[in-house]
Amino acid sequence: MREKVLSRRGLGSVMLGATLVWLLPRGAFADKAGAAIEGPPSAKRSEEITLRVTFTHSANSSSHFIQWARVVVNEKEVARWDFSPGQLPEGATFAREIKLRAESDMRVTAQANCNKHGSKGPATMNIKVS
Repeated sequence: MREKVLSRRGLGSVMLGATLVWLLPRGAFADKAGAAIEGPPSAKRSEEITLRVTFTHSANSSSHFIQWARVVVNEKEVARWDFSPGQLPEGATFAREIKLRAESDMRVTAQANCNKHGSKGPATMNIKVS
């Protein structure tokens, strides 16, 4: 009975493939949607403040896109954008500005969700109001 033996070339290909899989970071092929918030760390009571929220995703196509993006202040949703295969975000990275009246300390959370891979989790910012 003869055993099949991998040629040097075949063995080299298997070793190279195994090494590449081992070296790639976990989740390298999964693209979760992310968010970042820019704004003042503090504000005076009744002052109007502007927040800039940036949402990211490697690409948006009819089969793989940001499904929704939202901003929550003190557990209340203050802005939301829903997307679909026919109405995609304007780019892989896009930003929105939100104007808020500072009445009390604020905990701002922004988050986006990919229709296939989910979210990187919420971005959070605290704003002290005096």
